[in-house]
Amino acid sequence: MIANILTIAGTDCTGGAGIQADIKAISANGGYAMSVITAVVAQNTQGVQQIQMLPTQMVRAQIDSVFSDVRVDAVKIGMLGSADIINCVSDALAKYQPKKVVLDPVMVAKSGDRLLDADALSAMRKLLPLVGLITPNLPEAADLLGEEEAKDRNEMLAQAGRLSVPTFLKGGHLQQDDSPDLLYVDGAHQWFESVRINTKNSHGTGCTLSAAIATYWGRGDDLDVACAKAKTYLTGALQHADKLDVGQGQGPVHHFHEFYSVSE
Repeated sequence: MIANILTIAGTDCTGGAGIQADIKAISANGGYAMSVITAVVAQNTQGVQQIQMLPTQMVRAQIDSVFSDVRVDAVKIGMLGSADIINCVSDALAKYQPKKVVLDPVMVAKSGDRLLDADALSAMRKLLPLVGLITPNLPEAADLLGEEEAKDRNEMLAQAGRLSVPTFLKGGHLQQDDSPDLLYVDGAHQWFESVRINTKNSHGTGCTLSAAIATYWGRGDDLDVACAKAKTYLTGALQHADKLDVGQGQGPVHHFHEFYSVSE
């Protein structure tokens, strides 16, 4: 049976991140993708130009439409954008209680543009107990904790423990040749290793990874296996990213690299 995976996030009209990236990643990894849109974002490979948040009642109506009709095997949450929408999603999770929820706590776009209102941070912290895994990068983990950004593996391990929720902490911001990620669950931890891929086309990596984790988890894999498979998938998407020619700035990863090749 094909797993039904719901993504709750904002859009990216050039297709590299957000809902569009999630749908690609879910589909590429064998899930059936469904979506709830929280915001319409005018962005491209060079940055974010404008954001229009949807009314909370429309966000909730979309969530209710899905859960009232469809079996949801896993949920991925991305850009929420405001305290009101975070609280709306929190209420919906409390009502429907999906068992497998992956939260990518999107706060800042790779371009540096803020995607989460500063006053929504406390609401985001209250959302954490309702999810099964969070996938912050190092700046996002630091924001959630109110601390300085981790600079090495020891600091990553310490911060993951202080987040008090199962965490897949992404080490891509470390200033080193490799790019280690850390899975921390109930005091146990596991490192996922990979070399750093030399490409400027890394737009949407966080969205892609979290959607892939949710997909494999929803398909029935244990969480550590789902993380390993998603990491392998993302590494391949980065390795093939330069085969795409999308935009003049930081282009997207190649979500469907396993299915077809694009001419150089």
